[in-house]
Amino acid sequence: MTVTTSEAAVLVDQAAEALAGRTIAVLTGAGVSTDSGIPDYRGVGAPQRTPMTIAQFLGSERARKRYWAGSHLGWALFGAAQPNAGHFALADLERRGVASGVITQNVDGLHLRAGSSVVVPLHGAMDRVLCLSCGQVFARADIAQRIDELNPQLRQPDAVMLNPDGDVDVADVDGFLVPACTVCGGWLKPDVVFFGEFVPPDRFAEARALVHSAEALLVAGSSLVVNTGIRLIEQARRRKLPIVIVNRGATKGDSSAAVKIDGGTTQTLTALAERL
Repeated sequence: MTVTTSEAAVLVDQAAEALAGRTIAVLTGAGVSTDSGIPDYRGVGAPQRTPMTIAQFLGSERARKRYWAGSHLGWALFGAAQPNAGHFALADLERRGVASGVITQNVDGLHLRAGSSVVVPLHGAMDRVLCLSCGQVFARADIAQRIDELNPQLRQPDAVMLNPDGDVDVADVDGFLVPACTVCGGWLKPDVVFFGEFVPPDRFAEARALVHSAEALLVAGSSLVVNTGIRLIEQARRRKLPIVIVNRGATKGDSSAAVKIDGGTTQTLTALAERL
């Protein structure tokens, strides 16, 4: 459904009224970062794709090669993405004490770079790499340098179609060498939750605590298909907190929303921040 400019303004006013005078917990999804050049998984016009599962990654050396080759080529663009006005609007709300923090399903780190200090990254962060054997943590930049050294044949394509999780599709990976942990020789994996994995319990507990301490919940750029998002919505609903949802297209939480704004997050969050 197309919303006119005047209708959008009325909805923003209604959302501001629902949130005014309350401490707000914020839940964000991929739609918040589309204006930073990172595509959405499920938004309007998003391409159909099948992300690698954790079972595939663990079960096949070729799958690990394919993942790391594509992730490495995508990292240059993904890591260079800059926060947009929506990220800065949420950081401003936190600085003013209006928002208590951000729970994000994104792995791009843009909320932190925009100045938000209380950020719960439900699905991890692409700028960290873990050893699956000993737990050693590496900076992504260091791993990227090792991949370059091990794979001088790998060249950035002229045109890259970046995927939502920061990788690109690579067909030929036979000669690709995956770096191993320098501590124990184990397999390395970005510190992100793959499809088929669960959000770490302590991380979800942080998210629940943020919602529990809030007086309202603002959802931005998430279709709420992932179960963790719905669980947080349900927590807010049970406590009778006002819920405002900003997303292009329908979400699984629309029936629980006091106000639903079908529109882009950058413009809407900026307008909301000006009214709160």
